[in-house]
Amino acid sequence: MALKAGIVGLPNVGKSTLFNAITQAGAESANYPFCTIDPNVGVVEVPDERLNKLVELVVPKSIVPTAFEFVDIAGLVAGASKGEGLGNKFLAHIREVDAIVHVVRCFVDENITHVAGKVDPIGDITTINLELILADLDTVEKRIERSRKNLKSGDKKIAQEVEVLERLKDALYNDKPARSLELSDDERILIRDLHLLTMKPVLYATNVSEEEAGDTEGNQYVQLVRQFAAEEGAEVVPISAKVESEIAELEGEDKEMFLAELGMTESGLNRLINAAYKLLGLYTYFTAGVQEVRAWTIRKGTKAPQAAGVIHTDFERGFIRAEVVSYDDLAAAGSMAAVRERGQLRLEGKDYVVRDGDVMHFRFNV
Repeated sequence: MALKAGIVGLPNVGKSTLFNAITQAGAESANYPFCTIDPNVGVVEVPDERLNKLVELVVPKSIVPTAFEFVDIAGLVAGASKGEGLGNKFLAHIREVDAIVHVVRCFVDENITHVAGKVDPIGDITTINLELILADLDTVEKRIERSRKNLKSGDKKIAQEVEVLERLKDALYNDKPARSLELSDDERILIRDLHLLTMKPVLYATNVSEEEAGDTEGNQYVQLVRQFAAEEGAEVVPISAKVESEIAELEGEDKEMFLAELGMTESGLNRLINAAYKLLGLYTYFTAGVQEVRAWTIRKGTKAPQAAGVIHTDFERGFIRAEVVSYDDLAAAGSMAAVRERGQLRLEGKDYVVRDGDVMHFRFNV
């Protein structure tokens, strides 16, 4: 399943530098606003040590990790919801992503221009949040106007829709994102086609200096963002875009030595990718055979037939059973043969909810 996280932020906060490090795709990066006009897209592997272990156990001919798509979206300024700067394009591109990675500048560098003239992470966050809220408010008000005209029909569904829309309107008027509103599954379905910007889950990537890449405890800007994020239940990933771009060029022992020098056990990018993956409530299951070991992405709560359908629609249509073993059991046993001897290989039916780390083989007939 193709899932996208949009990298957003004010101009010159380090979005494109971070994107380059993530994808090594060479997105243009420069010290002036609106360098990024059209969104650059890069697909990255989701780091997963379990996949490496399965490769050791099975020794397949090919390996396919699961992937995640990052989109570098144009910078935004105050007034974007009214079309200022590249506002309209910015908002349109955000509508197309599943989650938002909001890059916030938390470093001081007189050589890099800040669009507001000073480093103010909370002010930056507020600027973007306000533009997204204003855009959503416009969308909601237009729908309310249209739905109210249909209330005379007596359709209970329309009445329920208006009630939900009014609650959304109140929240947005009070500068609260749509995702802060508690909605039932049925209510979410009613407004799903609005594609509200502030309904999308957000994680904050605090871009720090090279010197603070391994330790941000003393960075007051990062602490301010943490406090802000805690109030809305969002996650924060401190990262130095500049350092990550250097790490991305290294491999093997050179990379490990560089990370050790910085006091880091893993790159900030790995943490960011995993955090984005988790943000969307995603799980990974595996298929493992001598031809291929592969990781597959599903949403939490997916049942076995739908998980099979990620591989091919025929697998879902003709689903019979799934042979399942947990990754932990397989890793401990050392082989599928040992798993069978221990009685840890299970047969699961259509109602089985796939767990993160399941190793599966599907039986189907079409």
